[in-house]
This record gives sequence, C-alpha cells and structure tokens, in this order.
Amino acid sequence: MTLFATGDSVTRAHLHPVIRRGYEEDRSIDPKVAEYLHISELFEHAREFDLIHSHYDFMALCFTRLVKTPVVTTIHGFSSPQIMPVYEKYRDGYFVSISNSDRAPGLNYLATVYNGIDLSLYPLRKTSGSHLIFLGRIHPDKGVHLAIETSRKSGVPLLIAGILQDQAYFRDFVEPHLSQTIQYLGPVDIKGKNELFAQALALLHLNTIPERFGLVLAEANAAGVPVIAMNLGSCGEVIEDGRTGFLVRDVNEAVQALKRVAELDGRACRARVEEHFSTEVMVEAYERVYQAVFDQEAMRQA
Repeated sequence: MTLFATGDSVTRAHLHPVIRRGYEEDRSIDPKVAEYLHISELFEHAREFDLIHSHYDFMALCFTRLVKTPVVTTIHGFSSPQIMPVYEKYRDGYFVSISNSDRAPGLNYLATVYNGIDLSLYPLRKTSGSHLIFLGRIHPDKGVHLAIETSRKSGVPLLIAGILQDQAYFRDFVEPHLSQTIQYLGPVDIKGKNELFAQALALLHLNTIPERFGLVLAEANAAGVPVIAMNLGSCGEVIEDGRTGFLVRDVNEAVQALKRVAELDGRACRARVEEHFSTEVMVEAYERVYQAVFDQEAMRQA
C-alpha cells in the first residue's frame, strides 16, 4: 500500500509525499498548486497499482478516465452545488458514501462505509460527569449558539471546545454568553477530548444543517458519553435514539432529553461504536468494496 500525502504524515504504508506540510500549516504554499501537484503525481504512477482509493473530492475524478487503474472515490460530503457537474460527468465511476443520508442521486454507489475510530484512543469512562460539552468547529452549521441556549434553559453548565472557523459568529453569538458556567476552552487534542468526556453529562450536537457523518458523535459514544443531536442528516444513523442518545428537533426538545440522560448506559453506547464505527469494521467494509470493484472490472473485461 502506498499513501500519497504530505511529508509529515505518519503511516505504516509506503509514504509518497509531494509537499512537506499541508497548506493549512504552511501558508506560503498555494493550495491549488499543491492540490494539482498531489493529484497528478498519483495518476502518473497509476499503472503501479491494482486500485486507487481517492478521498480527494471532485478534483481527482477528472483524471480517472486517463488511466486504466480503477478508482474508488469516497465522498466526504458535497462542498457546494457548483461541483455537481463533475460528479454528473463521472457518475459511472465507483463511489462510496460515508452515510446513507449524504448521497446524490444517480451516482454509482457501491456501499456506505461509516468512518471508523481507533477505540483504544477513547477508553470507556467509569462514571458520568455533570457538564454539557460541545466539541467541533465554531461555526453556525454546528449550532454552538443552540448548545448555549440549551445550557441556559436547563441550568447545566457547558464546556465548548473547537477551532474558531467563523470569527464573526464567535464574536456575535458565542463570546457574549461566556461566563463561569459557559466556557470556551479552545481547540483540544485527543487527551483534551477524553478530559472533556470524563466531565460530560452529555455531548450536544445541535447541527443546523444535515450532518454528513459526525465523527465526534462516535468518539463520545465510545467513551460512554450519551449524545443529544439534531435529527438532521446522518445523526439518526450514528445515534440510536433512546439507547446511545436522543434525537431532537429543537432546543426545547434537547432540554427535555437532558432529563432522560440518566436512563442511558455508557456500555451500550460503546458497544454500538464497536459494532458499527470501529476502524476494524471500516477496514472490513472497504475490503468488500475493493473486491466488488475487482469483480466488476473482471466482468467488463470478459
């Protein structure tokens, strides 16, 4: 296996880098130049591989008909309606979705493969905490303002962690509400996430747009933390309502759901992650996808 990625990537595969660091870490790099150097480097080596697995959105699709090596594309969400003409042109390729809810009509989907997490990174906590927590991008899409409203209405303190992706939103809708009971902690690493999970009564994920997958939902459940999520997009696939959390339609329902959190068993939360969202389950699902590609390619050549 060969991984085409930045030079600072950590992998047990053979690493084939094009640039040393990602353009988010090194602002001297022009993103478009880096992207197309990266994509072209891979496809210039296409004949060396039995199969190419692309996570590179619509851009890599434009190269797929120039090589004989089959290409599987995992779609991690459609960033804009404006990119859809590319998917429509290459609709007969091999596609994988990361949730059943995040699919576009007409594409040749082979499977839905849920994102997997390394369960060893998120140990099951021993006891429940007393805080609400929010983990994610500080952006209107993620509903931080709704988490704040839920905290204020319920009287349960809230800890917020994540990168500031929308400064104006933070200034206008988050910062004015910060206090001793509603705190913003900044970005956190895995250790920081586990420290938050240990303090959590529940994780709030009151997204305002359909969720594509929601990795933090699985991470929280893995640690035994129930999740209260807006019933939009993939949340209903990741969270089993009444077992690993509650699906709600608004803040008032979220406040009511908090009263039932004690009914949920952290071990059941983790068991569902083990069954559906572990790295092992993900790898097995992708191996089935690869075999399906080889089978279809063999039929085409027969």
